[in-house]
Amino acid sequence: MKTHTEYLWFDTSERVEFINITRDIDHEIGRSGITDGLILVNPMHITAAVYVNDAESGLIHDYKEMLKKLVPQHPSGEDYRHNLTGEDNAYAHLWRTLMGHQVTMAVTDGRLDLGPWEQIYYAEFDGRRRKRVLVKIIGN
Repeated sequence: MKTHTEYLWFDTSERVEFINITRDIDHEIGRSGITDGLILVNPMHITAAVYVNDAESGLIHDYKEMLKKLVPQHPSGEDYRHNLTGEDNAYAHLWRTLMGHQVTMAVTDGRLDLGPWEQIYYAEFDGRRRKRVLVKIIGN
């Protein structure tokens, strides 16, 4: 069994961004030399998520709208307790929990073993600064 660890770095220009990282992940699998195993993709930030779904712009729009409805970015008439500490990103912590923390995927024949429409996304909810994603691959 061998392992491979890499970090993907992102400098987002927007506070909220959804980035398809499937090709980056496949590239790291190729670099690892691992043909059969598992890959963990972890955003390493408490205001970002990694999830698997379809690469369709309408769906990304729908995610943003759903998150805003469930947890408003700027609540009217009330404040999140976290924001009382001087922060303004309580919503981002909560969005991350709703979207999922990390993903573990199968590696088969040296590639991600994805369903027909599955893609891996990095979802940034408190951007405009440097962030990283851990890619850990284990297998043979």
